[in-house]
Amino acid sequence: MIQSDGASTDRVMSARTVLPPSKISARHLDRVAVVYVRQSTMQQTVRHQESTRMQYGLVDRAQSYGWPRDRILVIDDDMGRSGATADGRPGFQRLVAEVGLDHVGLILGVEMSRLARSCRDWHQLLEVCAIFGTLICDLDGVYDPSHYNDRLLLGLKGTMSEAELHVLKQRMLAGKLAKARRGELGMLVPMGYTRRLSGEVIQDPDEQVQSVVRMIFDQFEARGTVNGVLRYLVDHGIQLPVRRTSGINKGELEWHRPNRVSLTNLLHNPIYAGAYVYGRRPTDPRRKQPGRPSTGKTVAPFGQWQVLIKDRLPAYISWSHYEENVRQMAANRNRALGAPRRGPSLLAGLLVCGRCNHRMAVQYCGGYMRYVCSRDAVDYGASLCQSIAGRVLDEKLTLLVIRALEPSALEVSLRVAQDIESERRRLEDAWCKRLERAVYEVQRARRQYDAVEPENRLVARTLERQLEEKLAAEQQLVEEHDRFVAERPAVLSADEREMIRALAADIPTLWAATTTTAMEHQTIIRQLVDRIVVTVEGESERVAVEVLWVGGHRTRTEVVRPVARLDQLSYYPALVERVRALRVDGLTSRVIAQRLNDEGWRPPKRRPTFNAQMVQEFFSQHRLVEPSTRRQPQRTRLRRHEWRLADLAVELSMPTISLYAWLCRGWVQGRQLDEPHRPWVLFADDKELARLRALRAAPKRGWHAHTEKLLARG
Repeated sequence: MIQSDGASTDRVMSARTVLPPSKISARHLDRVAVVYVRQSTMQQTVRHQESTRMQYGLVDRAQSYGWPRDRILVIDDDMGRSGATADGRPGFQRLVAEVGLDHVGLILGVEMSRLARSCRDWHQLLEVCAIFGTLICDLDGVYDPSHYNDRLLLGLKGTMSEAELHVLKQRMLAGKLAKARRGELGMLVPMGYTRRLSGEVIQDPDEQVQSVVRMIFDQFEARGTVNGVLRYLVDHGIQLPVRRTSGINKGELEWHRPNRVSLTNLLHNPIYAGAYVYGRRPTDPRRKQPGRPSTGKTVAPFGQWQVLIKDRLPAYISWSHYEENVRQMAANRNRALGAPRRGPSLLAGLLVCGRCNHRMAVQYCGGYMRYVCSRDAVDYGASLCQSIAGRVLDEKLTLLVIRALEPSALEVSLRVAQDIESERRRLEDAWCKRLERAVYEVQRARRQYDAVEPENRLVARTLERQLEEKLAAEQQLVEEHDRFVAERPAVLSADEREMIRALAADIPTLWAATTTTAMEHQTIIRQLVDRIVVTVEGESERVAVEVLWVGGHRTRTEVVRPVARLDQLSYYPALVERVRALRVDGLTSRVIAQRLNDEGWRPPKRRPTFNAQMVQEFFSQHRLVEPSTRRQPQRTRLRRHEWRLADLAVELSMPTISLYAWLCRGWVQGRQLDEPHRPWVLFADDKELARLRALRAAPKRGWHAHTEKLLARG
């Protein structure tokens, strides 16, 4: 910053501007002269007015060079703006635009730092001036950017201006970092803290503020999600304490409605664990975008902070508690175990594929729930690794968990009773502090009302109205507290304790109760189970399950999943031989179905027993003839490329009922024969068979859109 008095400036100008410099020609005088005025900050604009007057004084210098006053343009749009970049400087942008339009003959500035502190912006201006023949003037003389020597000198001045800014900035940052490493750099403190006039950071002296902050940490430990804490605060009418940091009410305590952002910032802030931290939110210049409100602030990963001093400030929680909270919130965001989610799935986040060791996902389709390993399908376009119906696996794990909880029923009942009483005591304490604050507000309003002179009705009426409002608010709060105490007293009654013991002793009933939500089921399972490894044996119905309990114990078991086809059953070869044997004995399909059910054979999917139609389809697949004592009617001779419904279903490896559904939708063409039961025959040549096989192999996801394409090809 150039500091000079007006007299010395006038002497310098008069000595150098007796005659116009030889570089100024008539071509330059035909265009306007621009005086660019800038101050870096608003503080400089107020305190360094001599520098501002010096810059405006360049108008007289332009006149001495031969420009009339009405042909001199003063651009002072950048007062109070830094010259470190052209972004956010409309005056500099206007200057470059005017030069580019060939409107400017001379640019005047006190020094190069007034025009730009960035070599990128400075050399851009020089290049444009050289192209359009615009001169640049400062207190040292007039320069022509199209001349090499002048261009070299101007470039050197621009480099020195940028280096000066860099040195000043680095000096200030080094001092700031040195003070931060001592833990003495003052920063805004979050809710629950306040700063004394001496600079010492202490916990907020208001007991209600401390109680709310501790309640937030206790609820996050119990619920595991920010949303759970937010719902708890909203349900119980608990607000967040905020002290004003500026304005006429600076330092006063206000109560705001809880919100997710405030709770997330509170749980991430290490000051609550007593740590002094600097460098948690560095600035990334890549994220600064002109014209947008982005500040470029980023969140540095844990361990990459510039300064971390533990046990420096008063703490609400321990450092290990803080680290656990951060890990829990990170798990909630990622695809890891995370916190319990909404939905009927009990094992989301716990299942691991035994084939590829990837975590299995939950898939909902048509009211059914499945656990699928789709990582290779998503990443590489491969087929699904394995899948299993969610119901059978949830039921199996439910039995194992209930069996594991039975020995601890009494301990669970006692712990539940203690937790409920502790929770009610915390809520009662919060209510007492709210009532105490309301009483204080009433007493304060009453003192103000009593202190005013009765004759001064202009003030007395206002204070009287304020007192009535405080009394009404206190009365409403007392009534709400009475309702709260009536609904949930602080101490459990004998009947409530007996109910807890009874429910804990009958864990299956408690588990199946309609009031027990899926999220509560998930929470219980996650307290006991670390992960579950699931491996489907081939394409069969047999699934090996390995449960890894918290503590290292393992349980290996097996579940039976529903499959789509008979040939997927692990006992399919034995079933084929048994049906053949019963067929050799001359039994009908109805009798064979009954015999299979009696012997304990089970069909695929969710059908409980075999029936005659299923056995007939089995005959058709294996070219077995239905035995009958009656004379069979002569079968109609089929035309070329015609198939009976059951035969085509065997050819396509699909259930007969599914092929009949295609016929009803018009996806295949057929006709009915003039035979008993009016059987269907379908047309399918080689091209049609290829289309039907492609339709059969269409992926389930987006299946309808895929089938439309295949049908259009047909």
